Amino acid sequence: MSTHDDDLAHLLALADSRSTPPPLARLAWTALIDIDQRESLGAGPQGERFIVPIRGGRFWGGPGFEALRGSVRPGGADRQLLRRDGVKELHALYEMAIDDGSVLTVDNRVLIDDTVTPERYAISHLSVHAPAGSHHWLNRRIFVGTLKTLRPERETVVVRAYLMGT
Repeated sequence: MSTHDDDLAHLLALADSRSTPPPLARLAWTALIDIDQRESLGAGPQGERFIVPIRGGRFWGGPGFEALRGSVRPGGADRQLLRRDGVKELHALYEMAIDDGSVLTVDNRVLIDDTVTPERYAISHLSVHAPAGSHHWLNRRIFVGTLKTLRPERETVVVRAYLMGT
């Protein structure tokens, strides 16, 4: 065994001794977001660009997050890039007004790939910008999300946001 292999074995043992539990995901909220038709913004160097206006909607907190309940404000938008390899990159920016009067700004970045697997891959990273007060903790956490459409029955998407923790 080489010195490099000994060093690697030592580092792996040291890393294992400092292990932490794997991250857990807890449903923080579900949002039903009403959208308008997608509008093409033309082709760019990375692919076709689109915008989808957000008309509004509703959201409610998951177990333990019941205070997160209210409406999705109209006026946000989802900017989309259909890459040349068929993968979609979405960047949605919108506001959610909590019933207590607080307004959250949600920055949701989604990667959608339905070109390789039989089931659509649509996973996102959400950043929340909350005002000072009872919801300020949202600024200091990581959220991942899922995205599903309710088409053709309704021009609505379902966004589920999960708080990541240990």
